[in-house]
Amino acid sequence: MLLQNDQKQLLKRFKEVRYLSEQLTEPLEIEDFVVQGMADASPPKWHLAHTTWFFERFILKDHLAGYEELNPQFDYLFNSYYETIGPFHPRNQRGLLTRPTAKEVFSYRNYVNAHIEKLFNDLPESKAELVLDLLEIGLQHEQQHQELLLTDIKYNFAQNPLLPVYSEASEPSGINSREFAMIPIDGGLAEIGHSGRDFCFDNESPRHKVYLEPFSLASHPVTNGEYVKFIEGGGYEKPEYWLSDGWTHIKKEGWNAPMYWFKAEDGWNTFTLSGQKKIGLDEPVCHVSFYEADAYARWAGKRLPTEAEWEHALESTVCEGNFVESRNFHPRPANSRNGKFYQAYGDVWEWTASAYTPYPGSKPLEGALGEYNAKFMCNQMVLRGGSCATSSSHIRSSYRNFFQPEKRWQFSGFRLAEDAE
Repeated sequence: MLLQNDQKQLLKRFKEVRYLSEQLTEPLEIEDFVVQGMADASPPKWHLAHTTWFFERFILKDHLAGYEELNPQFDYLFNSYYETIGPFHPRNQRGLLTRPTAKEVFSYRNYVNAHIEKLFNDLPESKAELVLDLLEIGLQHEQQHQELLLTDIKYNFAQNPLLPVYSEASEPSGINSREFAMIPIDGGLAEIGHSGRDFCFDNESPRHKVYLEPFSLASHPVTNGEYVKFIEGGGYEKPEYWLSDGWTHIKKEGWNAPMYWFKAEDGWNTFTLSGQKKIGLDEPVCHVSFYEADAYARWAGKRLPTEAEWEHALESTVCEGNFVESRNFHPRPANSRNGKFYQAYGDVWEWTASAYTPYPGSKPLEGALGEYNAKFMCNQMVLRGGSCATSSSHIRSSYRNFFQPEKRWQFSGFRLAEDAE
């Protein structure tokens, strides 16, 4: 009976998550579905198709007897990086795929959705646990792509001189000024990593012990107003604040501010999914790279927290904040403290000082799904906490996001840490 209830709840969630992906594309015009502004930013149409392929490839083809693919060529077009499955279309050429059309991609989604429901209506008990686990991974995977869908639309729109509006913004409300504070955290032996029976990715486990020296963690993420002082203080011109790779990168790219910032007659402006706006000084700074976060921390006489420090300090904080459900699609000023801290979750992903490596005793999933996380554990840094484009049901204190240190098209920000005196 318990398994049947789980099955019903998961099928309900399946419909909700799949519907949200399509809702997020409703503001788009047909021309928007195929644009790829850079290799990292996939076209909206591709995200819709790839998340559908995931359910088809890992569930339907293996577990629904007699299943026939709508189009066998989709296995090549919409495989992202699973080498053990077979060859795939180059990532930097996804924007060249004018066919299948957006209409055909939506038909593909409906086709796969119908067959998932068919499988669930006649799911053998012997397969139920495995299929439910795979469906949960598929839902978590689609939620990740919902965030990528939004950040990629934002990047694509930013390449257009018209600076299109994706969604009209509501007026931000929040605290106009907050007293900056460093919250002391006891050191000693601590545990990090996922615990309990709820879903987690393989990179979040096993839970394990770490030893931490006493430290302090900032009460809130660094704000735009605080970051402007770094810019005006010559932060982008002084190599002493920068890692060597970071200094080389900002000089090569000509960076002098966060991504999407530009100077206008009324000062610093930024591009958002609601179009151009003057930066909000009390909003968390976002679209900064690890290199920029690290340089700011040095300029401020602080440092970035390790991921173990971040999780230890914030694990008991309630997971609530400005998520995708708020439909703001942009960081907001803090409304109130969440325990000792402001904006521990939502608004911006927070860079940590930790390289993305496996936990002691970590084991990737078996088969092709073992490629999901483990093979990226090189040259990437960990981010924590979720963003304004993350689903609230997707984030948790043990969640480990990861990107290369120069990437900044995600809603990425940071908060400061320091060693105890």
